Amino acid sequence: MQEHGTWRSSYGLEDHNIFNANDVYWNLPVPVLYEEAVRRREGLIARMGPLVVRTGHHTGRSPNDKFIVREPSSQDHIWWGDVNRPFDPDRFDRIHAQALAYLQRRDVFVQDCFAGADPQYRLPVRIITEYAWQSLFVRNMFLTPQPEQYADFVPEFTVIDTPRFHANPNTDGTNSEAYIIVHFGKKLVIIGGTSYAGEIKKSVFTILNYLLPLKRVLSMHCSANVSESGDVALFFGLSGTGKTTLSADPHRRLIGDDEHGWSDRGIFNFEGGCYAKVIRLSAEAEPEIYQTTRRFGTILENVVVDPETRQIDLDDDRFTENTRGSYPITHVPNIVPSGMAGHPTHIVFLTADAFGVMPPIAKLTPQQTMYHFLAGYTAKVAGTERGIIEPQATFSTCFGAPFMALHPTVYTRLLGEKIEKHQVKCWLVNTGWTGGPYGVGHRMKIAYTRAMVHAALNGDLDDVGFEPDPIFGVHVPTSCPNVPTEVLKPRNTWSDKTAYDQQARRLAHMFAENFRQFEDMVAEDVRAAGPRTD
Repeated sequence: MQEHGTWRSSYGLEDHNIFNANDVYWNLPVPVLYEEAVRRREGLIARMGPLVVRTGHHTGRSPNDKFIVREPSSQDHIWWGDVNRPFDPDRFDRIHAQALAYLQRRDVFVQDCFAGADPQYRLPVRIITEYAWQSLFVRNMFLTPQPEQYADFVPEFTVIDTPRFHANPNTDGTNSEAYIIVHFGKKLVIIGGTSYAGEIKKSVFTILNYLLPLKRVLSMHCSANVSESGDVALFFGLSGTGKTTLSADPHRRLIGDDEHGWSDRGIFNFEGGCYAKVIRLSAEAEPEIYQTTRRFGTILENVVVDPETRQIDLDDDRFTENTRGSYPITHVPNIVPSGMAGHPTHIVFLTADAFGVMPPIAKLTPQQTMYHFLAGYTAKVAGTERGIIEPQATFSTCFGAPFMALHPTVYTRLLGEKIEKHQVKCWLVNTGWTGGPYGVGHRMKIAYTRAMVHAALNGDLDDVGFEPDPIFGVHVPTSCPNVPTEVLKPRNTWSDKTAYDQQARRLAHMFAENFRQFEDMVAEDVRAAGPRTD
C-alpha cells in the first residue's frame, strides 16, 4: 500500500479494517483531484473549468435501497416504517466485509471533514470512496479541517462508498444491487451499487437528523439567508421546490442552501457547499447559481457536454431531469463565511403544488405552521428519484421525510417551541402550478415568487389585508408589490372555476387522509388547522 497526500491522519485505514489497498490518497486538494479524475477517465473538463461526470443509470437517490440497521443503541429512537427500513445486523456485517474485501488491491480516496459549522455541534466524518470525483464532491460539500487538524483527526462517523461493488438481493437482503445502509451502533454508513453522489450527502444528513434533536438542536431540510440588518429567513422544501434558487438572493447573504441546525445559539449550516439542480438554468432568472456552472471546482453531474468544444448544454435532459451542480459555497458571491447566524425572523414553507390550487403565498398561524410542517405537502419533481418522470403529489413530513431518522413529532415539537420563543413569522409559498393542474396550467413565474418572498421578508405585507382561503384556511394577502392581484388567488387564474373547486376539495381530502397518522399525537388546535373537507 502506497499513501499519497500531505495531510494524513494517524487514525489510518487499518482502523477501519481496510487492508491491502493499492494507492491511498489522503485529503487531496481540488486541483489534484481534478488530475486524478481526468487521468482515470472518470470525467472531463468542460469549457470554463467545471468537471463533468456521469453517474450511470442511478441519476437520483434510490430511497427504496436505503436501510437502517436495527440494533440496541438506536432501535428505540428510530421512526421505523416505509422511510426507515430495518436491516439485519448480521447481513450488514456480511455486506460490509464483502465491501472491505473488494477494496483490496484497489485505489482508495479519503477525505476527513466536518459536518456542522457550529464548533459546539460539529461532527467529524471520514468519507472513503473509490472515485476521485466523489472525493472532490465530498471536499465541495463538507467543511474542510485546518491543515494542523488532520494529523489527529479521528472520525466519529465513517462513510464507505464503493459504487462498483454491487449487492446480491437474493442473499444480502437488499432491495436491489444498490444499497445505502446506516449503522448507528458502529457509526458507519456503507454505500454501493450506485454512483449518485447525493447518497453520500444525504447519509450524513440522516446521521445529523438522528444525533442533533437528541441534544435539543432542531435539524432541518432548509436553506437559509440573512439580511444586512440580521434578519434570518429559512426556506423549507424538497428538492426542486426552490430552496437553492430563492435563498440565492443578491440582496441577502447566503448561510446555506439545503441543511441547517437550529440551536439555542441560532442557525448554522451543516455543509460547506451547495448541490443545486441545474436543468434549464438561465443567467437571467438564476444568475448566482448559473455562474457556478462556469467555474473551476464545480462538478456537473449528468450534464450534456460537447466532447469537441466542451461547451455544456444545461437545457438538454437526455440523461436526466435531475442534472446537478456541486460547488463550494464560496463560489456564491454573497455568503456568510462562518455559516452561522442568529435566530430566524421568517420561515417559508415551499411547495410545488401539482394540482395548481394552493395560493402562491399565504401567512400561517402557529397552528397552521405545525400542521403544514407535519404534512409536508409538495410534488416530487421529475428525476429527483428513480422512476419519477413527472411531478407527483406527495406528503413528505417535515419537508424531508426520506432523511428523518426520528419520529416527525420530535422535530415538530422542537420547531413549535422555537417559533413561539422567537416569535417567528411563517409563510406558505407555492412554487408549483397555477391556472390549472400539471399538464394544463403552468409553473408560477419565478419573478412573481421572488417578488412575493421579498415582500414578506421586507415587511411590505405587514400592512396589507389578508383573507382566509375558503378551502385551505391560510391567510392570503389581498395585494403584493410587483405581483398582479389576480395571481394571488389561484381560483382567479383558472378558466374553469368548477374544475378548480373540484381539485381543491380533492387535495383537501388528501391532506386529511394523510394527517390521520398524526391526529392522536398533536393538540386539537393543530388538528383543526388543516384544510376544510366539508
